[in-house]
Amino acid sequence: MKPSPTVHTRSRRLLSFGLALVTLAAVAMLLNACASNPVTGRSQLMLVSESAAISASRQAYAEMLAPAREEGRIDSDPRTKRRVLAISERVVAQAVRYRPETADWDWQIAVIDAPDTINAFAMAGGQMAIYTGIIDQLDLTDDELAQIIGHEIAHALSSHSAEKMSVALASNLALATYAATGTRSDVALTGAALAAMVAIQLPNSRQMEAEADRIGIELAARAGYRPEAAASLWAKMADQAGSRHPVFLSTHPAPQSRQRDLAALASQMQPLYQQARRGPLPTHPVR
Repeated sequence: MKPSPTVHTRSRRLLSFGLALVTLAAVAMLLNACASNPVTGRSQLMLVSESAAISASRQAYAEMLAPAREEGRIDSDPRTKRRVLAISERVVAQAVRYRPETADWDWQIAVIDAPDTINAFAMAGGQMAIYTGIIDQLDLTDDELAQIIGHEIAHALSSHSAEKMSVALASNLALATYAATGTRSDVALTGAALAAMVAIQLPNSRQMEAEADRIGIELAARAGYRPEAAASLWAKMADQAGSRHPVFLSTHPAPQSRQRDLAALASQMQPLYQQARRGPLPTHPVR
């Protein structure tokens, strides 16, 4: 016996009602998952707590470095490692002034021997890495290297890893609700997922970069590194981008206005830099 049209109608209504409840629950969860950026105060989506992001990043960091470590490409040049550590310890000391609780983070930076890789990154909890390619190919001065390290530390201070993990989780949640209708193929759903990620992440990425630029240049200035080096660093990055696309630019978008904005920030940071030059500069342990 076939179900009557009325049964079909009721089933559709129940399904629609159920999906509406799921959607409302999802929206409520997202609205209740907002938190303020610990440095700038900007509202952030935080489905993933910072402590959870730090725990996950610790494991991911070890796994990411494992192949290079097995090949002897981690901290293989003692001179470069000492240089990177000396700069990092001064900049991290200023980061701890921003957020005193980060004094308990396991701050560390790995120098990865990869001459062709122009990249650097920081994860939640102060897990950082920099590739020799970005140091050597851009012929970085200490001031420019401090800008990169300060920028990456700023990402960590601002809980950007937790925010990006939360965006990914929210995108998957939205996709699951969308898939429950059963009206799209797997191929279409893949496209929807990609579209959702692009639509949600690109604006956040610009915000994150602006925050990291602003915080990073201040950290470096307070640590005694010339703030105008931020603009010269991105001028070098632009030259490299002319011949090929550095990995760094895949995660750190470089709008044409960036050098202009950094030059303006540098002028604002000059008093902090001049003050830093007058006194002893604190350091914080980094390994």
